[in-house]
Amino acid sequence: MTMKILLAGEPEAAGWARWRARLAAALPEAEWYTRAELGASGLAPEDIVAAVVASPPPGSLQGLPKLRLVQSLWAGVDRLLADATLPPDVPLARMVDPMMSAAMAETALWAVLALHRGFFAYQRRQREGLWQAHAQRRAEEVRVLVLGLGAMGQAVRQRLEPLGYRVQGWRRDGTPLEPLLAASEIVVNLLPLTPATRGLLDARFFAALPPGASIVNLARGAHVVDADLLAALEAGHLRHAVLDVFHEEPLPAGRAFWRHPQVTLLPHVAALTDARSAAAVVAANLRALRDGMPLAHLVDRERAY
Repeated sequence: MTMKILLAGEPEAAGWARWRARLAAALPEAEWYTRAELGASGLAPEDIVAAVVASPPPGSLQGLPKLRLVQSLWAGVDRLLADATLPPDVPLARMVDPMMSAAMAETALWAVLALHRGFFAYQRRQREGLWQAHAQRRAEEVRVLVLGLGAMGQAVRQRLEPLGYRVQGWRRDGTPLEPLLAASEIVVNLLPLTPATRGLLDARFFAALPPGASIVNLARGAHVVDADLLAALEAGHLRHAVLDVFHEEPLPAGRAFWRHPQVTLLPHVAALTDARSAAAVVAANLRALRDGMPLAHLVDRERAY
């Protein structure tokens, strides 16, 4: 029997025309419907067995009594879990794509290299018309802490270590964080956003770092207490912050991060979902659902990732 799958989310975010072509090529035996198409086709809601979603508005997955899988196109599922209407007994899978992990590792490598070699400082000197060199350090002299050791965190670690960086990792498994912070010069945040990690990067966190440390936040804006980060930068305790994610996106005009000389800002592009590879990940999970095989990358709702 042909699988009938719902595409749910914001069209401008998911680009369903592009995604539909990729998904159909990866899983040609399935039929794909948006909510509008579902109503126009006369297909009954109970015919839908799975939903492929990208930040769907709350309520998008209601009224589907035979729904057996919600597959996210995004790696983060905090917005999905915040939807009180999300069917509680339906498995939820997040996107774990090796190509996305590789892209995240590239961004982290760029940020660590730029911080290690002082390239952001040279950029500021260029704007000032100042020709001034500083000492060149070796990678083995730079201590990097990666927060979060999932697929992306492991990819970042594997990219940094061969270059000689002294890399440590931390996950929320009971290991004390403060001793690791005290021994770290650059912190790369790749933690999932959960009630336990929301606001983790606060004044206490920054104070535990050695003077002159830097922050690279590639996870979620809500991990950071913005006022505390700005205070640590202004006090000179932190040297620089590379920020790809924010509490509100797009970041509103006039926010301090836009023009702060010690902040490098990216518009949430550290690792975009690539439809070319992610469609294959989705297709593999949908085939596993069809064939009664174990599903991959399921979210533990109690842990929120």
